[in-house]
Amino acid sequence: MSPETAMTVGQQALEVTVMLAAPLLLAALAVGLLVGMFQAATQINETTLSFIPKLMILVVVLVVAGPWMLHLIVGYTHELFESIPTMVRFGG
Repeated sequence: MSPETAMTVGQQALEVTVMLAAPLLLAALAVGLLVGMFQAATQINETTLSFIPKLMILVVVLVVAGPWMLHLIVGYTHELFESIPTMVRFGG
């Protein structure tokens, strides 16, 4: 395996990781921002008020985006396994 091939595989793995994490992180960020604004406006300083909505929205995002996420990771894994023969170089 050449260094360029290794870098390409690593870059693709990082891209897939970002694509898998983005929906969850963006949803948690948006809910956290909204709850933080609500807490600042009402001066309620309860930690569960921030945790419970984030947990619920993450479950909703996983239900909605889960099939797409699964399709993405299975497709990447399938593509990676199919490219193994071309990446491995036999002989000296």
